[in-house]
Amino acid sequence: MSIKISETLTFECETGNYHTFCPISCVAWLYQKIEDSFFLVVGTKTCGYFLQNALGVMIFAEPRYAMAELEEGDISAQLNDYQELKRLCLQIKKDRNPSVIVWIGTCTTEIIKMDLEGMAPKLENEIEIPIIVARANGLDYAFTQGEDTVLAAIAHRCPEQEDLIDNKHKNGNKSIDKLFSFLPIETEKKNKQSIINSKNKTPLVLFGSLPSTVASQLSLELNRQSINVSGWLPAQRYTDLPILGKNVYVCGVNPFLSRTATTLMRRRKCKLIGAPFPIGPDGTRAWIEEICSAFGIKTQGLEEREQQIWESLKNYLNLVRGKSVFFMGDNLLEISLARFLIRCGMIVYEIGIPYMDKRYQAAELTLLQTTCKKMSIPMPRIVEKPDNYNQIQRMRELQPDLAITGMAHANPLEARGINTKWSVEFTFAQIHGFTNAKDVLELVTRPLRRNNNLENLGWTDLVKER
Repeated sequence: MSIKISETLTFECETGNYHTFCPISCVAWLYQKIEDSFFLVVGTKTCGYFLQNALGVMIFAEPRYAMAELEEGDISAQLNDYQELKRLCLQIKKDRNPSVIVWIGTCTTEIIKMDLEGMAPKLENEIEIPIIVARANGLDYAFTQGEDTVLAAIAHRCPEQEDLIDNKHKNGNKSIDKLFSFLPIETEKKNKQSIINSKNKTPLVLFGSLPSTVASQLSLELNRQSINVSGWLPAQRYTDLPILGKNVYVCGVNPFLSRTATTLMRRRKCKLIGAPFPIGPDGTRAWIEEICSAFGIKTQGLEEREQQIWESLKNYLNLVRGKSVFFMGDNLLEISLARFLIRCGMIVYEIGIPYMDKRYQAAELTLLQTTCKKMSIPMPRIVEKPDNYNQIQRMRELQPDLAITGMAHANPLEARGINTKWSVEFTFAQIHGFTNAKDVLELVTRPLRRNNNLENLGWTDLVKER
């Protein structure tokens, strides 16, 4: 029986509720990434309970985040919001003295129309510490968009590319003349030109919060192609934010940063490089190729580098080849992960995604389509804002080998005989770049390997009998 291959991707939109973590959970990884920051979450006791439960392990390390709890007096406007926040920020300054304080607005601050943006500049002048306001509330589509909101707010604080760069180059050229004055004329010209060329390179800023080791790996891969990364957003320290301007190229590393991309293009006049995201060997190669193309550089040894990684993944590929997977939708990484798993030989029945910016993910969608044709695998359905009830009905019919889902649905699906993997694990795991492709497949194959082990022990028959 021959399978008819669909030529185009199918997009659908349902009316399901958003089953996801609250976006204030972005504090968990951002406070660790920006080392000289302090995050103040302005919300109710419910927000505090969530942070305590989600991040409770880190509480004992005296973390650089805190909770400003709104009580009845705040909500009924009996207390002065400005004075209360000033008191807290002065305490933070005294105890921690951070380079920046980030106010995270929650659902409650939206509902009671708390003017955080209006208070921040005045208080910033008083306490002499930058205050950034980010609305990372549960009215967003997915919890990863909390980072998107914070980075978009930080982007406004990045220093502007100055017009004095030309003067700096002129001064630099004079010093180069002195440096090579003792060399023969031909050698002098050659060396001087190479230094001038390296100084005239267009700046490249990458945006997206990644662990330092992963960020270094991606920067190194680009360095191998003679491209220097001039900065990251966010930087490890607030004081090291990258310079932005109309002559700066920017490129994202995560698919949930559409708001940041828009801010960088429209507000800071940067040039966005539309590329697939560096998840999996195929995605990482395409990401590097798009960046090189924007800079007019021909890639060197990239195909061999990708092939080397695929060779190292053979054991995992043998396990997943021909298996089926169903994405319920949770963290906006679904398109990139599905594309990588299809390239590994898996069949993706459906990609549920809470929200998708088709312009920002255009290159990723094109690569997904190309990958499906290359692997002769049917194009998956892409369902935006999926209805979980409908999804469960579809899963009953399709019986996928694996469902990648939010934690709320994992146990019920397991009880119905469907293997599951928490999508939140992909958010916190190191999945970017060539070398971390193994970690993605390690997560995906864990339920499959567990089942194989149970079959060898004869436990699966016992479960079926019960």
